[in-house]
Amino acid sequence: MGSKNKLKRFNENETFSNVIQPTREQVTTNFQHKGKWNAFFKNDNPIVLELGCGKGEYTIALAEKNPNINYIGIDIKGARFWRGAKTALEENLPNVAFIRTQIELVDFCFAENEVSEIWITFPDPQIKYKRTKHRLTNSDFLKKYHHILNEDGIVHLKTDSEFMHGYTLGLLHGQGQEVLYAHHDIYKNPHAPKVVLNTQTFYEKQYLELDKPITYIKFSLKY
Repeated sequence: MGSKNKLKRFNENETFSNVIQPTREQVTTNFQHKGKWNAFFKNDNPIVLELGCGKGEYTIALAEKNPNINYIGIDIKGARFWRGAKTALEENLPNVAFIRTQIELVDFCFAENEVSEIWITFPDPQIKYKRTKHRLTNSDFLKKYHHILNEDGIVHLKTDSEFMHGYTLGLLHGQGQEVLYAHHDIYKNPHAPKVVLNTQTFYEKQYLELDKPITYIKFSLKY
């Protein structure tokens, strides 16, 4: 994507009512929407996050199917989720929002128990050891998710990375967390949850065309 096109999308995001683009300082110093997301959506419906949402395919698809749930996509690359934000406005989906910020700040964006579910869709597995701190299912991130999830909160991890799948399962079992469902190739499992099969990201479709296995884990967090 050319720099001019990116700039155009950044500028257009500024005009979208469903896009929030705070500075890091605004997020970390009493973020205005923290604990008040139901006021933003003007309802008391559950809140579901898509972390590293990319173009927002999961956010949009789930919002279309579940109008009584609020969906928020989070990504630092606003030029990517521009597509999802624009689609939500064009299709009149009032239950969709996007935040342009670092995922490491998620616990500054939401209050304790404010979130019902978290989707992590095809994150960078950060395979090198020195990149462990950036892995979205490392111990520090799991604690952040636990803090913002309500008592019955659920986390979904969908990835093409066998490394990420194995790493996360090992960590969860090691911590004694409850793994509700796990499979190393969900499209070859007839009992896979429909919500996992019926929604596909841009990159996921490419992986499937290459016959690359897609893994999935559903888990809860208790400390």
